Amino acid sequence: MFGVRIVKEKDADRTMWYYELLDQLVSALTAAGETDVPRIERILGEMALLFRLCKGVTRLYRSLDEEKEGGGETLCSFNTGEGEPVAFQRVVTSIMSVATMTVYMQPGVPPLTSEERRRVELIMRIILRFTSSNRMQHTIESLAFYDDFGYRNMRSLFNHFRIIREQGRLAGLAVIRYNLRRFSLVNQELGREKANLVLRNHYTRMEELVDGEGIVCRPSGDDFVAICRQERLEEALAFLTEARIPYEEGKTATISANAGVFVIPDDFELKNVDDIRGPAISAYMAAMGGKKGQIVFYNEELAHEREKVTRVQQNFPNALREEEFYPVYQPKVDIRTGKICGAEALCRWNHNGEAVYPNDFIPALEETSDVCRLDFYMLEHVCRQIRQWLDKGLAVVRISVNLSRKHMLNRNLLSDLVRIVDDCRVPHRYIEFEFTETTTDVEFSDLRRVVSGMQEEGFCAAVDDYGMGYSSLNLVKNIPWNVLKIDRSVLPANEEDYHGKHGILLKHVVAMFKELGLECVAEGVETENQLKLLKETSCDLVQGYLFYRPMSAEEFEKKLAEQM
Repeated sequence: MFGVRIVKEKDADRTMWYYELLDQLVSALTAAGETDVPRIERILGEMALLFRLCKGVTRLYRSLDEEKEGGGETLCSFNTGEGEPVAFQRVVTSIMSVATMTVYMQPGVPPLTSEERRRVELIMRIILRFTSSNRMQHTIESLAFYDDFGYRNMRSLFNHFRIIREQGRLAGLAVIRYNLRRFSLVNQELGREKANLVLRNHYTRMEELVDGEGIVCRPSGDDFVAICRQERLEEALAFLTEARIPYEEGKTATISANAGVFVIPDDFELKNVDDIRGPAISAYMAAMGGKKGQIVFYNEELAHEREKVTRVQQNFPNALREEEFYPVYQPKVDIRTGKICGAEALCRWNHNGEAVYPNDFIPALEETSDVCRLDFYMLEHVCRQIRQWLDKGLAVVRISVNLSRKHMLNRNLLSDLVRIVDDCRVPHRYIEFEFTETTTDVEFSDLRRVVSGMQEEGFCAAVDDYGMGYSSLNLVKNIPWNVLKIDRSVLPANEEDYHGKHGILLKHVVAMFKELGLECVAEGVETENQLKLLKETSCDLVQGYLFYRPMSAEEFEKKLAEQM
């Protein structure tokens, strides 16, 4: 009896010890402060001693797929030696993140009694519930403020603005909206994996440069927004002007950016985030235009331009409903016969009885997805017109329609285009889509996918304005174009240029691309000497004021009728 009484007393002491530790554990966990981590580890160590456990391992997974793939994080709750697993618990949260825990005992140690197992599993559940709840909170925050690749998103920027506004720290800050120039070429040359490393290292360095009250966020792709104190601005802009970014041991990529900068005035009153983003975007768009330099600061002139942009964007929805936009047609002429064998549909806007030209509204619409709505609108109106000409029995020629690079974000672009053309009952051979040469900023894989799909559907695809921007042979080599349009900037302007570099360049450009099987079109042809040189190069088609200016649908119809 005495022995039994001693055992019961020991059991009572162990039970009291267990409940004391359990109470301490719950208290430490619910405090949830970093200073409580050592305390939690001490409590778990005592619990391990109480139940003769040698190790406890917790694993955390962001998703079920991550658990299946064996990823996630591994945390060791306590460890006094290796052993065999004796208990396992698993929790799946409402957002499908997972937490598991396994505890181990060394061989030769008395096994857990049923009561001890119940208590151990209770402790494990408590730890997992806390851990999974904590993980869920972190995951939610991560999803809210970071994109899938770990870059801060625009929600993170808005939150940062809210904090600094509440603290009255806006004065002395600068907002930088920037884009990494021609980054798709880095993707091509280095491959996606190394290019992603370049992107990450550039982002990390920029974070270091704006450190303190600054932040760097990524709205999408290679576009970024940064905030920094004015005293850090000069160094940040020097970095954006040009920097060598490492991606391998001893290897770097040279990266530059177009950037718009808005320095917040001391007396600035912030009503919403757009009050700051708007000026930065205006300066950024000016930088992207290339006429005001690589780095552009917001000023009164840009403020006036911004007002015009805002008016265009505000007027656009109603203008589209009222069909104020309409196509005009500039013929393309066969250089050998002089006959019209194609035309480019150009957009015009008749607003309040006045003609508005593309340079006055396209850049504004390019800031949003409105330009895509306009492109679809134009395609539909061109197709309706083609259908009318076909019904009249005219010898219809191929009409080219411009597509903004903004369309590359639309995974359903090809099916959308096919639907519009087919709804108008227009054979696909009468439609050509033009992409500007500046689509080198777009992922080549997306552009290749779209152009290849157009080929399969029987459309023609053209690269427009070749030679105007940063020309890349990869643009032509890796994408199955039908047509290459040579920009007017490549054409010689005077007699001296005909026999100089311009003339030599033009001859070789045309010869090279014709050998690749592309149809060559020279646009902006205005003089007989230019035409003579183009004939010598065996260019296929010409387009320009020497032959025809853009004309209405009615005028173009007459030209087609005259050729029959």
